[in-house]
Amino acid sequence: MRKLLILSGKGGTGKTTVASALIALSEAKAYADCDVDAPNLHLVGGIFTSTVQHDYHDLPKAEIDQAACTECNRCFEVCRFGAILVEGTQYSVDPIACEGCTYCRHVCPSGAIAMIPTKAGDMYLHSREDEVFSTAQLAIGSGTTGKLVTEVKAQIKDRDTPLAILDGSPGIGCPVIASLTGTDLALMVAEPSISGLSDLRRVVKSARQLQVPVAIIVNKADINETRRREIESYCKEEDLPYLGHIPYDRSIITMVNEGRTLAGEQTPAAKAIQRIWKRTRALLEEL
Repeated sequence: MRKLLILSGKGGTGKTTVASALIALSEAKAYADCDVDAPNLHLVGGIFTSTVQHDYHDLPKAEIDQAACTECNRCFEVCRFGAILVEGTQYSVDPIACEGCTYCRHVCPSGAIAMIPTKAGDMYLHSREDEVFSTAQLAIGSGTTGKLVTEVKAQIKDRDTPLAILDGSPGIGCPVIASLTGTDLALMVAEPSISGLSDLRRVVKSARQLQVPVAIIVNKADINETRRREIESYCKEEDLPYLGHIPYDRSIITMVNEGRTLAGEQTPAAKAIQRIWKRTRALLEEL
């Protein structure tokens, strides 16, 4: 299975719009939304006939057995995250502040502290005929985003299909690193702006550190031709495949609101994405 990851250095570049179009154009049978903090690929994914949901568990959190606690205050003294709460003579743990480091459990002389598995989100595997779509929603306050992205990818890794398309998250943080790991090609969706180019450089650097091949496209390219040309020049300087650009198209807003992709449309933006897919497919075949 080849894995094509769609990324962007910043939010709002149109990454998910591009990803949904490429899923339809490629007729991919396996795809995933790796933006577990704010997943939205399902909004244009259509109706699925079956959904399997299960809990995602974060790192275990400390929990104090009130009956066994001797109020020695050792847990409060060693906790560097302010997770130990003291109300009068009663000790408890703030599960949001707790980082699961287990330090308090190790210093507790009475063994009153245990590490308890904690639900930190929900995972979903949607299916429709021979298609599968993996996604998840991380709970507010949870910090193991990268781990959950890895679990999302694992749900489709054993599928017998030639191509899987992953819709990544913006930025260069943990979810992006987890998304890039094991990917065959990262297609970067850039925005023709100062921040768009700056953020693109950072994501490309991260991808290269993980030895993942990179290709570039520019969305909403005609809103700033000068910046678009700068991105093209950057690609030439860095020997990065530049697969084309997509013009700004207000009709895309209507399509997305109606749950449609650009795959079967005939607007200038849709035709540009169709050309980009042909070049992307050719590049994947060369790798």
